[in-house]
Amino acid sequence: MGRTIKKAAVLGSGIMGLGIAAHLANVGIPTLLLDIVPAELTAEEIAKGLSLKDRNVRDRLAVAAKQKLLKQKPAPLTSKEHLHLIEPGNLEDDLDRLNEVDWIIEVVVERLDIKKKVLATIDKVRKKGTIVSSNTSGISIEAMAEGRSDDFKKHFLGTHFFNPPRYLKLLEIIPTKYTDQAVLTFMKTFGEDVLGKGVVEAKDTPNFIANRIGTYGLLVTVREMINGGYSVGEVDSVTGPIIGRPKSATFRTLDVVGLDTFAHVADNVHENVSGDEQEVFVLPPFMKKMLDNGWYGSKVGQGFYLKKGKEILELNIETMQYEQRKTLKTASIEMSKQAKGLAEKLKMLVYAEDRAGQLLWNIIKPTLLYSAEHAQEIADDFVAIDQAMKWGFGWELGPFETWDAIGLERSIQKMEQEGERIPAWVTELFASGKKSFYENKIVEYNPKVIHLKRVKDQHGVIKKNSGASLIDMGDDVAVLEFHSPNYAIGLDIIQMINYAVDEVEKNYKGLVIGHQGKNFCVGANLALILMEAQDDNYFEIDFVVRQFQTAMMKIKYSAKPVVAAPFAFVLGGGAEICLPAAAIQASIETYMGLVETGVGVIPGGGGNKELYLRQLEKLGASGGYDLQKAALATFETIAMAKVSTSAHEAKENGYLCVTDGISFNSDHLLFDAKQRVLELDASGYRTPIRTKIPVIGEVGYATMLLGAQNLKNSGYISDHDMKIAKKLAYVIAGGRLPEGTLVDEQYLLEIEREAFLSLVGERKTQERMQYMLLKGKPLRN
Repeated sequence: MGRTIKKAAVLGSGIMGLGIAAHLANVGIPTLLLDIVPAELTAEEIAKGLSLKDRNVRDRLAVAAKQKLLKQKPAPLTSKEHLHLIEPGNLEDDLDRLNEVDWIIEVVVERLDIKKKVLATIDKVRKKGTIVSSNTSGISIEAMAEGRSDDFKKHFLGTHFFNPPRYLKLLEIIPTKYTDQAVLTFMKTFGEDVLGKGVVEAKDTPNFIANRIGTYGLLVTVREMINGGYSVGEVDSVTGPIIGRPKSATFRTLDVVGLDTFAHVADNVHENVSGDEQEVFVLPPFMKKMLDNGWYGSKVGQGFYLKKGKEILELNIETMQYEQRKTLKTASIEMSKQAKGLAEKLKMLVYAEDRAGQLLWNIIKPTLLYSAEHAQEIADDFVAIDQAMKWGFGWELGPFETWDAIGLERSIQKMEQEGERIPAWVTELFASGKKSFYENKIVEYNPKVIHLKRVKDQHGVIKKNSGASLIDMGDDVAVLEFHSPNYAIGLDIIQMINYAVDEVEKNYKGLVIGHQGKNFCVGANLALILMEAQDDNYFEIDFVVRQFQTAMMKIKYSAKPVVAAPFAFVLGGGAEICLPAAAIQASIETYMGLVETGVGVIPGGGGNKELYLRQLEKLGASGGYDLQKAALATFETIAMAKVSTSAHEAKENGYLCVTDGISFNSDHLLFDAKQRVLELDASGYRTPIRTKIPVIGEVGYATMLLGAQNLKNSGYISDHDMKIAKKLAYVIAGGRLPEGTLVDEQYLLEIEREAFLSLVGERKTQERMQYMLLKGKPLRN
């Protein structure tokens, strides 16, 4: 029988322990959360007459931690409903309960002596075969295993989650020389398939892979800032998206992580390496001064940056005063804006002779050399290092991919001219005639990770236009990939949807609608709608909306199954594309919502109808076919522009139904959606039967309006909000018909379109659209 993890235990309810427990709950694993027994009573406990023997006192730390989960932002839980899966307790009274679980994760304080003590206690009570792991950012896993039983050693390894565990993809797994290969293989698969992680096997070296390289790179950046006389803001302006790194760049990242946390990680490497390398991991005096001052970053409101009112100030490391934020402006930065890709942009920047080029070369060069020098020490393969930096630090390119991007030959020549020593294996690779690290490199691709670029290279493109491409993804399944600017819906995408359904009905088993961009779709082309409205070209708007509605009905009544694969932001028209699909396979991090009221309109592509039908289905499944409840739930969700904060919450909001799937690993999303198409096809998929829809009519319309009027009377919504609410209520109610009247879908689409067009013509709606386009946030007028 194969190994499974049905229940887990997390020992330690601090930030990391709590985050790991929450993530286990997210994937449906019941988890014991245990912490130490408090040594003293709180004032509140004394006032209640409690003693240290009372169970609620003894469980206090874990109970208090669990309660924090509902308040933390970003939310560690994908749904508040998962909270019950976490059971708090303590490390004395509940120790024997560790024999109930299949995986024990130690997440206590980062001290080897304390960790060894806890692990020795676990060894006495765990059942044979239970996997035990330590979550540590760099303490030796091998040292922790010393003195433990043989069975414990076989089932023990390091599992280094990155914080916050729900959102950061990297999981470093560190085996010891004793770890059973089967256990290691299982945990790597479990980490990827169940926990949704990007799993990298690391060697048991100080700070493992990502923190080792990341900490080095950051301290090199600090050194260059000091040597070159750059400011904090100047460094951040060129170490973020411009070079394929996160928007938080260098110092904003440090503020988020916490300087105290970073210092601990740096000290760990410093204590465990030697020679010149050791000196790099010494914090400069100004950072030590920041630590003394308690300027740790975001958690205390002050670090490298300080927010004063609406202004964000940067720290002057010379004066230790805060001043206006600066950005670096050079010719190479301006030129790089015209580059056609990150590789071209990096070449322009790192080889430039201006201040930006000098800074970036002096940051990137030593990081590449350090990564190469220690590659064989910290990992089995340089690919693992690239993956770790991308998954753990959000780099678009890992160190070796970056080296390839700037050109191996040109960069080595420049490095050698500057007297740098190139690691022997890199010199040998270059001498063998290879022009890049990845040239002829056999990378074992996971079949569950579908890269559309590779798919296009293998199978070609069936058809494409400016907005989308239809691609054969193999096994007689096609995928419709969006690539319009910002993935916004225009006539180009609508045309490709129509073509895709026709083509799939003739030649394929089914269609996946999905891609690998930043967001699935943030709605219609708002700028185009506003421009046509300002020109009083309502005929054109009416035409586009009709076309969109027709395309959505084509998805719904396709003779072959259409599966939508949404992820990240799925707003307005993006949600409307998903709702009529035969099934939805959503990434766990799917933020879905019909948000049109924020720009002064209501959904126009059938979203009101489809959400109402889903609410009816949801209520019917629970035994109550209540038109009023379904209408009110739909009205409230759309009127308030509710956006789910996860796929689980999308189910609670009615955007996803019970049978829709959730992919915990975003890299598996297209594969999972494809499998769903094949399952539907194998089960004999048939076109849905067109049926009449019962509506609440006049009674429901009045009830919905009453709620909106109360909000207006209380000052919560404006006159224009009320006008939108009236239109929305009319559409959801199905007009002023008798309760229970059966109507067809086309009738609902027509009143929806009429409401949409009438609102587009309103001056205040056009003001909202303009504001959204300019400011990126809704206007309440």
